[in-house]
Amino acid sequence: MQEEIDYSLKLLVSELKNGNERSFRSLFEFYSNDIYTYSISILKSKELAEENVQDVFLKVWLHRENLIVEKSFKSFLFTIARNQAFNMLNKVTNDNILKEEVFYNSQKSHNNVDYYIRERECNKMQKKVIKLLPPKRKQIFKMSRNQGKSYEEISKELGISISTVKSQMNKALETMRNFFKPHDGIL
Repeated sequence: MQEEIDYSLKLLVSELKNGNERSFRSLFEFYSNDIYTYSISILKSKELAEENVQDVFLKVWLHRENLIVEKSFKSFLFTIARNQAFNMLNKVTNDNILKEEVFYNSQKSHNNVDYYIRERECNKMQKKVIKLLPPKRKQIFKMSRNQGKSYEEISKELGISISTVKSQMNKALETMRNFFKPHDGIL
């Protein structure tokens, strides 16, 4: 299967080399998302990444007669994408507005990833501490937090007083606070 894809891609590159626009369009559709993803990982800006994809394929079209069909077209594209991205970054260092945009987007991207990792870690730890709770307290906690039930609803459903529900929730939350306290600075 992969051999067929490789053969088809080499055929498209060969036809592109001869100026076939359909082949160019097919190669663009096949590789543009990968080049965009790679570009955004370097440039941290959707607009700059989109511009980079366009520049990469424009360069390919303008220099199509120099393509070497036997070599990896994908590697060729990624090399151009990397070089173009670095050129853009060099240009950005001289353009204050562009520099601020790239810096802002890279910070935002970093913060989103950081937040996601912390949230995942926090959820894992929360599941651990919930497992440590006594069965009845765990049930009350889950009914309140996961199912969104009021203390009154829990009290009726379990046949216990509202003050018992409050007391069990307070103890569950105290256990969680104590469990998370050593990780305060991290989470």
